[in-house]
Amino acid sequence: MSSRNVNSMVMAGACIAAGALGPAWGAGAEGTEARESSGQLAEVTVTARRQEESLQETPVSVTAVTGALLDKLNIQDVTQVAELTPNLSISHQTSSTTATSVTLRGIGQTEPAATAEQAVGLYLDGVYIARTAGAVFDLVDLERIEVLRGPQGTLFGRNTTGGAVQLVSKKPADQFGVEEKLGYGRFNDWYTRTRVDTGYLFGSPVKATIAYLHRQRDGYVDNTLAPRDQGPGSFDNDAIWLGLYGQFGERFTASYTFDWNERSGSPVFFQIVAATPDVARYYGASPGFGGAPFVMSSKYLQTVQQAPFDGRFNSDSETGGHNLTLEYAVSDAMTLKSISSYRSFYQNTICSLTGNGVMRGVVLDPVTYAPSVQDLYGPYNCNNAPQRQFQYSEEMQLLGKTEQWSYVLGAFYFYERAFEYNRQRFTYVLPGGLAGMNLATPSSFGGETESIAGFGQVSYRPGAFSGRLELTGGLRYTQDNKKFFNLAFPNSPGDKDFTNTSWLASANYKFTDDIMGFARVSTGYKAGGFSPRSPFLAAFKPEKATAYELGLKAEWLDRRVRTNLSVFQTDYKDLQVQQFQSGTGGSVGYTVNAAEATFKGVELEVVAVLAEGLTVDAAFGYTDPKYDRYLFRDPVTDQITDVAKQARFSAVAKQNLHLGAEYVFRPFSVGQVSARLDWSEQGERYFYPLDRINIFNEQVKDPGSENLRARIALSQIPVGHDGTLEVALWGDNLTDHDNVGYGIDFGGLGFGGLYFTEPRRYGIDLKVKF
Repeated sequence: MSSRNVNSMVMAGACIAAGALGPAWGAGAEGTEARESSGQLAEVTVTARRQEESLQETPVSVTAVTGALLDKLNIQDVTQVAELTPNLSISHQTSSTTATSVTLRGIGQTEPAATAEQAVGLYLDGVYIARTAGAVFDLVDLERIEVLRGPQGTLFGRNTTGGAVQLVSKKPADQFGVEEKLGYGRFNDWYTRTRVDTGYLFGSPVKATIAYLHRQRDGYVDNTLAPRDQGPGSFDNDAIWLGLYGQFGERFTASYTFDWNERSGSPVFFQIVAATPDVARYYGASPGFGGAPFVMSSKYLQTVQQAPFDGRFNSDSETGGHNLTLEYAVSDAMTLKSISSYRSFYQNTICSLTGNGVMRGVVLDPVTYAPSVQDLYGPYNCNNAPQRQFQYSEEMQLLGKTEQWSYVLGAFYFYERAFEYNRQRFTYVLPGGLAGMNLATPSSFGGETESIAGFGQVSYRPGAFSGRLELTGGLRYTQDNKKFFNLAFPNSPGDKDFTNTSWLASANYKFTDDIMGFARVSTGYKAGGFSPRSPFLAAFKPEKATAYELGLKAEWLDRRVRTNLSVFQTDYKDLQVQQFQSGTGGSVGYTVNAAEATFKGVELEVVAVLAEGLTVDAAFGYTDPKYDRYLFRDPVTDQITDVAKQARFSAVAKQNLHLGAEYVFRPFSVGQVSARLDWSEQGERYFYPLDRINIFNEQVKDPGSENLRARIALSQIPVGHDGTLEVALWGDNLTDHDNVGYGIDFGGLGFGGLYFTEPRRYGIDLKVKF
C-alpha cells in the first residue's frame, strides 16, 4: 500500500475518531456548507441554472464553496479551490503570475497564449472571463464559488466542454459596517484586507461596498542573484472591489461592480530536471569559461541562481472590469435581466526558464559561424510584453417561474481583441555539445473574436406526480467569428466562422423530501480557431462533447448528513489537443483535432454533523479517460498513424480526495475556540500527450501532490460597543511535501524542467468587525 493511501486512511480515521469526543457547544462549522444552530446542515443556494435555487434541488453536479471557508483557509485566488472539488485541477503557469491551466473531468487548456481559449468557463458575477492568461486575480470579497462539472453548453455557452466556475461576490450590506483582516506568515508573507459597507446612503435606496486588499511576500526560493523581495514566488499585489446596489421601487434593481487588480512579482523558479548528454556537456563546461555552474536536479532546490532578463526579475500585470446588472420584475412570475460588462487585461512577463545563473560558453555567430566565448541566452528566456486583451459582453435574460414551469430565455453578444509580443532568447546547442548559438526569435500574434448566441431552457413539473418529477430541455445556437494574424506570416491572416447548436435533456425525481435523483444528457462546444504559436497558419475545428450523467442528492438523519453522488460518461469528438515543441524557432505549439475520447468517472461529496460542534466533509473524484482514436503525422515519414494506445491526457489527474473536519468548542467568557483540519491529495499528471514528441515527458510530470492544512481560532472576542475580534493560527503544507506545480519539456532544445509549489507555511491572522 502506498504512503499516500496510508495517509488518506489515517486522516479519515482521525475525522471519524473526532466524533467520539462527545457533545460540544457551538454555532457550527463551515465545510462546503454552513451548519445551523439546530445542528442541522444549512440550505445552500446556487445559480447553476441562472436562477437561485437550493443546491439539493438542482439537477446539476455542482460544488459550492462558501466565502466563510475561503476566508478560513486563506484562499485568495481561484487555484486552491481545486483542493476542495472533485475532478478539478488548477495550476499556475510557470512564466506568469496570472495564467492558469484548468482541467475539469479531464478536459482543459494548457496553452497560455493571449488568443488561446479555455475549455472550462470562468465567470465573475455572470460575466465570462475569456482568457486563462488573466484568470488568476486576487479574490477580494466573495460570497461563494460554484464549480459546475460537465458540459454547460445551453446556459453558459461556448468553451464550457469541461464545465464552468462561477465566482459570486458579496452584495453590499443594509447597515454600515467595517471589517479589517490582517495576516502575517512565513517568507515575510503579509496582507491587509479592508471592507466598508455604507448601508443605505443618505436615506436613498442605494447602498455600497468598497474593499481593498494588499498582499506581498518574499520569494520562497532564494535566488542569490536577486533581492529577497524579488526572489522566485515573490509578489506585491493590490486589489480594489467596488459594489453599488439600488432597489428602485418594488420591481427594479440595479447593481454596478468594479474590480481592479495589479500584480507584480517574480514567477516561480523553473528548475532543470533533465537534459540530453550534449546539452549537459555544453552547459557543464560553463565554469571553465568564467560562467555559472550548470545545476540540474529533480529535488526541490531552496537556494539557486536564476539569471535575469535585461536586469529584470519581476513580471507585472493589471486586470480590471466593470459590470452593470439591471433587473426588472415584469410580474411576480417573470423577470427581465441585463448583464453588461467590459474587462481588460495587460501583462509584462519575464519568463526566466533557465534554472541557472549566467552561464558562458563557445558560441557561433548564426550568420558567419565565427566562434567566440559569450554569456549564454539559454537554455530559454523570454519577455512577453505586451500581452493585452479586452472584451465586451452583453447578455439579456428573461427568467420565469410558476408552480409548474420555470424557464430562462436569453441572447448573448461577446467581442474581444487580444495581442502578444514575445521576445524569445535561447541557446541552441549544436550536436556534440562543444558549441551553441545564441538566438533571438520574436513571436508576435493576435486576433479578434465575435460571438452571438440565443438560448433557452425550460423545466416542467407535471401535476400528476405532485411536483416530484421535473423535466428539463434546453437549446443554444452560437455563431462565432475568429480572426487571427501572426507577424511571422503577415500575408496569411486567418478568418473563420463556426456555428453550433448545443442541447440539454434532463429528468429529476424527488423520491422523498430529502432524496432526489436525476438523469442528464448534455452537449458542449469549444470554438475552433488558429494555433497561436505555429510558424504557419494552422486552423483547427471546434471541439464537441456529449455527456451522460446520473446523480443522487440526499440528506439523512434529520438533515445532519448530506451526500451527493454523480457518475458520468463524456464522449468527445474532434478533441483539441495541444502539442508543444521547441527548437530553432524557440517555443512552438500546435492545437490539433487529433482525437476522439471517452471519459468515465464518479464524484462523491459528503458533509455530516457527527456531534454538536463537530462537522466533517469529504470530496472524492475519479476520472478514467481513454482515447478512442489519436491520429499522429510522423514528421520524418509523413505517415499518419493511430497512436491512441500510446497517448496520454495532458494535465489530467485520475483521482483527487479532500477530507476536512472542524470542531467548535463551548464558548468561553473571552470568546469561542474552533479548530479545523484539511487533507487533500491528487494523483499523478503528465503534461504532454506523446513521449515521441516530448522526450522528457516522464521526467517533468507531477508524480502526485498532497496538502495538510490546520487552523485554530479564537473568535467572538468582544471589542468596544458592538465589535468582535478573531485571532487564528494556521499552517499549510504541514507535511512539507514537495508538490510539483507544472512541468515543461523543451526537448527540442535538449532539456526539461518544472517548478515546485510552496513548502511548509504558517502564520497568524487577525480579523475585527464593527
